[in-house]
Amino acid sequence: MQPNLASYSNLPRFPDGRINYSGSSSAPILNCVVKHADHVLLLKRSDKVANYQGYWNFVAGFIDEPKPVEEKALEEVTEELGVSKQNISFVKAAEPYEVFDQSLNKTWTVYPVLVELKLRPEVKLDWEHSDCAWILPPELGRYQTVIKLEETLKRALSTKI
Repeated sequence: MQPNLASYSNLPRFPDGRINYSGSSSAPILNCVVKHADHVLLLKRSDKVANYQGYWNFVAGFIDEPKPVEEKALEEVTEELGVSKQNISFVKAAEPYEVFDQSLNKTWTVYPVLVELKLRPEVKLDWEHSDCAWILPPELGRYQTVIKLEETLKRALSTKI
């Protein structure tokens, strides 16, 4: 699945060419549900990130360059968790959905992605996260999560049906 980024062509760019969504009222993001066996990986956002500090999320990132969502998901998972591509057995994007966050006055177009692992790795967190937890999907409600995370989980897990 390749998102259409044409509507963002007027936004500024970072030196490496990626789109800078800082001043935009909308942005496409991917949200990767990393799964091993029956568990999914939650990550607590650090105080160094711009939005949702201290909230739990999956592996996430801006879709800031024209490439397939699945390819971007692999990059994010290896970068944020230190997981090797050889440990990934399945990657599939689900249908995106939009969510408006009134507190940020921003509309997110969320691309849920399921990433299944062969082995449960020792997670190596980067600066974006301060903690992690492997949970069963029904336990998600026990955590203070980013907006509509349960919808991301539902859509990502439906890619295997």
